[in-house]
Amino acid sequence: MEELIVGFTKQLQESLEILQNYSFVAAKDKKFNNVILTGLGGSGIAGSIVQNYVFDKLKIPFIVNKDYFLPSFIDENTLLIVSSYSGNTEETVAALQKGLKLNATIICITSGGKIAEIAKKKKIDCVLLPSGMPPRACIGYSMLQVVNTLVHFGLLKNNLQKDTKSSIALLESEAKDIRKKAKSIAAKLNGKLPIIYSSADYEGMAVRFRQQLNENSKILTWHNAIPEMNHNELVGWKDKDPNKVVVILRNEDDYERVQMRMEINKKIFKQYTPHLIEIYSKGKSYLEKIFYFIHLTDFISIELAKLRNVDATEVKVIDFLKGSLAKA
Repeated sequence: MEELIVGFTKQLQESLEILQNYSFVAAKDKKFNNVILTGLGGSGIAGSIVQNYVFDKLKIPFIVNKDYFLPSFIDENTLLIVSSYSGNTEETVAALQKGLKLNATIICITSGGKIAEIAKKKKIDCVLLPSGMPPRACIGYSMLQVVNTLVHFGLLKNNLQKDTKSSIALLESEAKDIRKKAKSIAAKLNGKLPIIYSSADYEGMAVRFRQQLNENSKILTWHNAIPEMNHNELVGWKDKDPNKVVVILRNEDDYERVQMRMEINKKIFKQYTPHLIEIYSKGKSYLEKIFYFIHLTDFISIELAKLRNVDATEVKVIDFLKGSLAKA
């Protein structure tokens, strides 16, 4: 897992090459009323982050679906992006089958499996990713192909290559500092319950960080977004607990009212725990900031796994669940 994280910039470069070499089957002048991305886990989180990214850019709804089923409004005017790294995620395969019946325009993003087989049989788009890696380590591949799909259909302005190349340069220039920060933050998280907060437009990133701590570091944690948590969860801060550590993902250009809320929240949190960490992004574009956050927090999860002496790669309990479902 650590090698895969170290090679993140290489993954981004390879993903650019994949999108440059891929020729879409679906005509780029097709018009849509909505976009649905269906996928779970390491594949689905790419959709959640892209959803935040395109929130103020797309003129039609972009919805992330993490279930066996699809919304009832899907029809021939829907762009359905099917994201499953393994190609065998049963919920995503089921959603793909439903999308075919509803005549949606379908773009599959996978490394193979059942989804690639179905795409080949039905002669629909299928962007093939390199295989043999844990899905959560392939977010760069998935994210860029999702964004490129939106660009192909004219739904999104094409800044993808420029922003990705500048992201690669940023991560390479910050490599030593990222590793240093990751070790320091991991040490502060060790033995504690992390509570992750972000602004609403970076909530996908907060979810990603939580998932990496779950799978790589083998710990429980939770997340929430500001301002939403100011209307409910904030009231739950009543008991002093030095076992909790608050982690706030921040950007210098977060909306000013949200920054004010964060500062007020910090005063409240400090009444109940002495442990508070602020992680600021680096970069100019949204993609640069997101890829910086992804790279740093991935390393944090690895460093914490080392401190806890656990195998960051193994997911035996998920394998057990899938095996049990396969027997049913």
